Amino acid sequence: MEMAELTALLTPEGLRLLDDLDRVASSGDVAAAVSRLRKAGHSPDLVSAVVGQARLRERAEAKFGTFAQRMLFTRAGLEQSTRLSIAARHAARFRDAGIGRVADLGCGIGGDALGLAGLGLSVDAVDADEVTAAVAAYNLAPFGDAVTVRHLTAQEYVDAAGAASTSPAFPLEGVWLDPARRTAGHGDTSRLRAEDWSPPLDWALALAARVPAGIKLGPGLDRDLIPDGVEAQWVSADGSTIELVLWSGVLAREGVRRSALVVRGESAHELTAPADADDAPVRELGAFLHEPDGAVIRARLIGDVARSLEAGMLDEHIAYLTSDAALTSPFVQSFRVREAMPLKLPTINAALRAAGIGTIEIKKRGVDIDPAAFRRKLVLRGDAAATLILTRIGSTRLAVLADRVFAG
Repeated sequence: MEMAELTALLTPEGLRLLDDLDRVASSGDVAAAVSRLRKAGHSPDLVSAVVGQARLRERAEAKFGTFAQRMLFTRAGLEQSTRLSIAARHAARFRDAGIGRVADLGCGIGGDALGLAGLGLSVDAVDADEVTAAVAAYNLAPFGDAVTVRHLTAQEYVDAAGAASTSPAFPLEGVWLDPARRTAGHGDTSRLRAEDWSPPLDWALALAARVPAGIKLGPGLDRDLIPDGVEAQWVSADGSTIELVLWSGVLAREGVRRSALVVRGESAHELTAPADADDAPVRELGAFLHEPDGAVIRARLIGDVARSLEAGMLDEHIAYLTSDAALTSPFVQSFRVREAMPLKLPTINAALRAAGIGTIEIKKRGVDIDPAAFRRKLVLRGDAAATLILTRIGSTRLAVLADRVFAG
């Protein structure tokens, strides 16, 4: 969104049109809404802003639920924002540590600030982009004086607060940092190196060494960049590993340096450890195959999960576990093995025909295969359903026909 569109939108007419517009859930809905509003005599800028926002609100419901229908977004801001349910969990850590005021540096469209303010914390929300800061101010307006939105860089805010001085009197209680890790813009953007982030990672880590902080980063961050003395928490939501948070000061839990937070729907489970876990020994394929959650893999806590399942590694380089015990956990997806066979198409198709498999889920790890292309080569006939797991043990490529095990 450009400033012209935002200016057109933030008028009584623009907001009324947006609130009155029917849901825009498809490209056909977009075309119909544009045509209807243009015929009614509204300007192109206003129509573009209103219909664009309606489409973004529709997409935002996955992250913000019903709150999305009263919020404004930029496309990049929505993509990079924290889910409200996750933001609330982060906010609870500040609250439970006794921190009452948080500086949200790099607030984006205000997702994390919503979580903080929603738990009764005071928030200084700061963003370097003028349009994004204006959108955040709109989204956070219901909290009144509890939230202040500022159009500043993180460095400018910290300098103004005096936190860059050597004075022992430190004015910031707590900081939430979400460095901009992509090029500037409100639409398509590209990834930057850590030294080019805004603010740079080194600056953020230096601040976190002085102020209790949470730093939101991509889950694939080079682990060599994680300093000693912080808690590194990888977070997954509904099967996708979405972020890494580095917690410092009183926000880092004593004795915890690695954690995996696994959120599925309304439930959440966490695995914590003082360090990376030792891997479990390799063993032969057993009655069950387990795929660890991405947060567990990133946190390198696979070994702890394996031991809880009485399982071993299928291969020392591949994140599949196997066991004979009928155990599962929230930190894995578990499958009961039907049959294992060489990863050869005729052999697999013969097994599918024999089992009457008409519906197949394909999972793969450790093999260079495009599941969508592979699916088109499968002969699927029958009423049964199964999961086909494509992997390798050493240099031997393996296909495992299995059934999902759902935790009770």
